[in-house]
Amino acid sequence: MSRILITSALPYINGVKHLGNLAGSMLPADIYARAMRLMGHEVLYICATDEHGTPAELAAQAADMAVAEYCDKMHEAQKQAGAQFGLSYDYFGRSSAPSTAKLTQHFAQVLEKNGLIEERVSKQVYSNADGRYLPDRYVEGTCPNCGFEKARGDQCDSCGKLLDPVDLIDPYSAVSGSHDVEVRDTNHLYLLQSKMSDRLREWVNDSTGWPPLASSIALKWLDEGLRDRSITRDLDWGIPVTDADGNVRDGFEGKVFYVWFDAPIAYIGATQDWATENDGDWESWWRTDKGADDVQYVQFMGKDNVAFHTLSFPTTIMGSDEPWKLVDQLKAFNWVTWYGGKFSTSQGRGVFMDQAIEIAPSDYWRWYLMANAPEGSDAAFTWEDFQSSVNSDLANVLGNFVNRITKYCVGKFDGVVPGGGEPGEAEAWLENELSDRLPKLIKFYETRDFRKAMAETRAIWAAGNEYLTQAAPWTHYKTDVDQAAIGVRHGLNLVALFGIIAQPVIPDAAGKILDAIGVPEDRRSWKFGEVKDLLDALPIGHTVAAPELLFSKIEEESVAEWTERFGGGVRPE
Repeated sequence: MSRILITSALPYINGVKHLGNLAGSMLPADIYARAMRLMGHEVLYICATDEHGTPAELAAQAADMAVAEYCDKMHEAQKQAGAQFGLSYDYFGRSSAPSTAKLTQHFAQVLEKNGLIEERVSKQVYSNADGRYLPDRYVEGTCPNCGFEKARGDQCDSCGKLLDPVDLIDPYSAVSGSHDVEVRDTNHLYLLQSKMSDRLREWVNDSTGWPPLASSIALKWLDEGLRDRSITRDLDWGIPVTDADGNVRDGFEGKVFYVWFDAPIAYIGATQDWATENDGDWESWWRTDKGADDVQYVQFMGKDNVAFHTLSFPTTIMGSDEPWKLVDQLKAFNWVTWYGGKFSTSQGRGVFMDQAIEIAPSDYWRWYLMANAPEGSDAAFTWEDFQSSVNSDLANVLGNFVNRITKYCVGKFDGVVPGGGEPGEAEAWLENELSDRLPKLIKFYETRDFRKAMAETRAIWAAGNEYLTQAAPWTHYKTDVDQAAIGVRHGLNLVALFGIIAQPVIPDAAGKILDAIGVPEDRRSWKFGEVKDLLDALPIGHTVAAPELLFSKIEEESVAEWTERFGGGVRPE
């Protein structure tokens, strides 16, 4: 048994997250966590809302709420949305928690002591109309890289390039829309990432098991020359910049730490909060001098978060010269695209988790998003693909199999697992098929190859349908009940197996299947053993039932309705 620490990129507090956020971090982390637990590993899955920075202030302003009040509301909304999608966090915390603030101050002071933070005069956009500096998303303009006319001061939403506000062409205030802006000098703290370039490159090169997307992004930044980055901002909302005595640093009144400095630290802070609430030991997960040497740390994120997690956060961790746990495996995803564009919370573009759950059960979305996971490239969302995936994979392949064999057992064998009959060619074929495919399925989950894991899961379900075609118990029943019995018995054991392997990705449907077939909780793990035993796991005479309809097919009318409602535009109110 291994100890596995899992974190997924912290969702911004500026609204309920869209399906791109779900597919690129939170959902694969959950599926991986569920699979590892089923394999018997000790798993700790930590996430939290990212509550600082300009997105929080701007969203609160738009909602006409105080920032703290808005964050309270949206944390609960995101927590509820996660629960509705079955996200099995061990703890869902907040970056605004005192634990993260304390750790942020600690790291800043240690890094400055180690010569990795220094105070510099920097150029910042100032709005004369608003009477304030415009950090990050408080300023918009034209992207100097791609020409997108609504790029934000921290990142272009079109090409994904990270920006500084002074980089923008024809900048204007996102607060008032005023173009009456100028560039002024202001003091800020800088994290000297450039001093860590060699150590970071060595670490990235030594890391194994990362997808090429993750390592290539990190190396590209290193090859271009790692820049020192400001870790403070002219904002009211956030963690204040203090000295060792807890007093506001001289000259840093009205400034806070940059969200991308404190947000990753919240992984540790949230683990501390989990430990406090659950009588746990957070240090054994994060401190290598306290037992974390035996922890496998796995991070999940979209590609736009990779640089911060492979360079900036490791600079913080390594630069402290303290025994903190570094990530072992980093799973990066491309984007789920929305009719030619990018899903976007700030622009209200795409389908959002609260809307999606009203349209269809969470299992439908979980299956579709992972069967089409944006691993090797961006994955385009369409309503037609969603319909096809649900109808073909879930309703036709899995749902039809479970429905056929359980109802037949209830009708012909009084709802009990029948005895009799001897295995033949069909059973031999099935045993060979499962012996080949089950180890592959486990391997794909262990290596976090989600598309392959979903394809293998579907292939195992399809093998069950092929087996029933070969065994044909309904045909044999007319002349040889014992021969029919062995087909039904194997079919029922396949139902149990299909429910067990479905647990990570479609947990609600899997639970219904396993409950109906009467599989005890302690026999739902992935300790498979011999395939022959799996096909004989249900005792003869064991009572089974046909579950309620597992999956309703998505009709053309629904697709037309959703297309008209959502189209390829912004979030409808």
